[in-house]
Amino acid sequence: MKKRKPVSDIMTKDVISISEDEKLEKVIEIFRTKNIRHLPVKNGKKITGIISRTDINRLTFGTLFDNQEGADEAILQLLTIPQVMSNKPRTVQSDDTIKDVAEIFSEAEYHSLPVVDGDELKGIVTTTDVIKYLLEQY
Repeated sequence: MKKRKPVSDIMTKDVISISEDEKLEKVIEIFRTKNIRHLPVKNGKKITGIISRTDINRLTFGTLFDNQEGADEAILQLLTIPQVMSNKPRTVQSDDTIKDVAEIFSEAEYHSLPVVDGDELKGIVTTTDVIKYLLEQY
């Protein structure tokens, strides 16, 4: 196993992100159509937060993702992305090691970390990415 392998080797590089002035309905549409669970939120080019499928499920009791009719979407119209997202998310740099990222995941309740160089979003790494990498080693 390569101990100093950078996270840039396993991260998703074509990151889908959203502007913090978009509507929550757009977040749900992205989650549904792109089959992702975490969405970096940006103000211009700077990452200001991250919103997860779990954040949305807490608001809607998960009904929006079960294709059930009659979900209370009024809540989604009242709230904004900045009100729901996790502010100032922890980030890593593209040259941080996979081991460093695995340690962060094991110590915190994060399931994804935006990868930034300077203020620019370069990618996103998830617990699934790390697990897949570790499985490839065996």
